[in-house]
Amino acid sequence: MKYMMLVCTDTAPDTDPDAAPDIDGWVAERDGKGQRLMGSRLAEPSAATTVRVRDGELLLTDGPFAETKEVIVGFDLLECADLDEAIEVARNHPMAYVGRLELRPLVDR
Repeated sequence: MKYMMLVCTDTAPDTDPDAAPDIDGWVAERDGKGQRLMGSRLAEPSAATTVRVRDGELLLTDGPFAETKEVIVGFDLLECADLDEAIEVARNHPMAYVGRLELRPLVDR
């Protein structure tokens, strides 16, 4: 099953960031096991463009549409047997220690 893992910042992490695992090691291990299909960091929110169409009119907004301190800073597309395996993959990601990870299954159409 495929899962999108959204990598998010946290406004006030309550853990020591030095305790987080190394990201390069996490990527190498997950790629080696075939659990990570792809992933990337994202540019700063100020580089975003929000696209909406209302009443047939194209509306563009520079930056994110929502003002928030927590932002999505990256993503990973995972291939896991089930949610339990996806959770194990996420719990070992460095951002689980200082941010948060959101897992969402992809919907097959």
